[in-house]
Amino acid sequence: MGVTLTTRPFALIGATWDDPSAPLNTTIDVRARSARTGKWGSWQVLESDGRSPAEPGSADAAGRGRTDPLWVDTSDAVEARTTGGTVPAGLRLDLINPDVDVPKVTERAAIPPRPVPRYVSRARWGADESIVKKPPEYTPAVRVMFVHHTATSNNYSCADSARIVRGIEVFHVRSNKWNDIGYNFLVDKCGTLFEGRKGGVTRAVLGAHTLGFNSYASAIAVIGNYDGKAAPPVVRSVIAQVTAYKLGLYRVPPIGRSTMISSGSDLFPRGTRVALNRVSGHRDTNETTCPGRVLYGQLPAIRRVAGAAPAGLRLASVAGAYAAGPVYYTRGVIRPNWALSTPTSMMNRFDVYIDGRIVVSAPAGGRIATLRLPSGRHTLTVLAVHLNGLTTRISRTVMVDATPPAFVSGPTLTLRPGSLKGSVPVRLAWGLGDPSGLRALGLSSPRPVVFGVSRRAFLATAAPNRATTWAVKAIDRAGNVAVGKVARTPTVTGDAVGARTGRWANLRSSAYLGGSALQSATRGSSIAWTFTGRSASLAVTKTRASGTATIYVDGVNAGSVNLSNTVTVNRIAVWAKNFGASGRHTIKVVSTGTRPSMIIDGLVVLR
Repeated sequence: MGVTLTTRPFALIGATWDDPSAPLNTTIDVRARSARTGKWGSWQVLESDGRSPAEPGSADAAGRGRTDPLWVDTSDAVEARTTGGTVPAGLRLDLINPDVDVPKVTERAAIPPRPVPRYVSRARWGADESIVKKPPEYTPAVRVMFVHHTATSNNYSCADSARIVRGIEVFHVRSNKWNDIGYNFLVDKCGTLFEGRKGGVTRAVLGAHTLGFNSYASAIAVIGNYDGKAAPPVVRSVIAQVTAYKLGLYRVPPIGRSTMISSGSDLFPRGTRVALNRVSGHRDTNETTCPGRVLYGQLPAIRRVAGAAPAGLRLASVAGAYAAGPVYYTRGVIRPNWALSTPTSMMNRFDVYIDGRIVVSAPAGGRIATLRLPSGRHTLTVLAVHLNGLTTRISRTVMVDATPPAFVSGPTLTLRPGSLKGSVPVRLAWGLGDPSGLRALGLSSPRPVVFGVSRRAFLATAAPNRATTWAVKAIDRAGNVAVGKVARTPTVTGDAVGARTGRWANLRSSAYLGGSALQSATRGSSIAWTFTGRSASLAVTKTRASGTATIYVDGVNAGSVNLSNTVTVNRIAVWAKNFGASGRHTIKVVSTGTRPSMIIDGLVVLR
């Protein structure tokens, strides 16, 4: 036989089995897939040098049988096959990653005990054990649950139920001359379940309840008469629960039929093979109205409840993870919380698997688990196990990413054209990469702003002549956080600082940048600034009479700008140049065109 497994990284393979004294009588071949190249290696035999060499009685003697370990370098998948001989009990592959501190756990999670329906024990209801003379007898298994009613009055208080059960015990023993009470279970109209015949509710106790069909069967009797009255919902639920529990112990589905052989009844002579519903009424095998006409009509619904698979299983939430479609993203620790519509009383347990390996087994009332996962892609599966043995599962993909988003560029801040009235127009830009994708992106400084996750630039304004820190905060789907920061100061340089040629007039007004401006109406007039910075923008006043200007950057023609406008606009950045790194530069503005008039407010430099 053979098997292929995709696993977390490992570099050494060995096989072990339960009995350290058992020899390996089969050949185990393995091969591994390289995590670096993705190629499969050649098949190799796992060698065994016989029985464990541990000293008898020593601490090592309780170990496992084993092969010699095989080094395969870093791998992420393994194939194994056995040929010939007998596979030893408990054979498993141990995959060892020597690069981690904690060894791989290969044992299965502890399985919680199968829950027994809540019941009142014989001791609690006061069974008279002195009248039970013989030890209990057992039948090999339970294939059918028979439903009875006691045919006693329904006009009783549930506080008297234990007394009624004691009375039935005495009647069955002293009057019927049976060894013990005949039923395996009894339930009152309030849904309280009582242990019946002695021998243990977890075992297949042979009762005296259904003539000809006590073997391979168990029985529950409803206290009261249900010929003309329906059993309450709580009673039906208890019958379904006990049925699922007893039949589930022997992996017999409650829905369907079992063929029983009569030991002799008034309907079926001894030796007759009879196909019975696995939830049957007493009347199905004997000349009787038991368990009453109305309760008998409720048995199909009880069968459906007892034989249903877990219903409505879903993941209500996965704390510590972010859901993006069908995939959950996490940094490593998650707490899946599941829910279902099947009552807890009908459940056995919940098994939680990661990549096909059980890691947690929770009891019937459990709805949450805490899991710590290594980096990479995993499959999370929650398996709901019914008392009857049927299962339902849900699976989801979980991506574990402990690496924060990476700023592949920036963030960078540059000047841009726009109004300079009280602030400086800037452009913030950045590049981001993350294999999980982003779930949140925004500005955390100098003020909070929420962006769409695909955004990579933001047009903003900065306070002039003040150092400001701009911080972009990115959160990936796994919850990792990265913050990129850039601190810059936009400095406003007045017009008077510039070196000028040609004829210029000084203008004074609060409308101008810094309260003053320079105007030239002479073609060829120029003004130049030499500065150290990363970015610069030209501030002007645009009027109807203004013409065009040519801009030179470090002596190179950088193009012309139109300075005219139908209405006068003061303090406007009409052109910007970004240099990347900080450096020393000269910007020169020359009046050109047929209308040489221009009004210069100054230069803004980003440092």
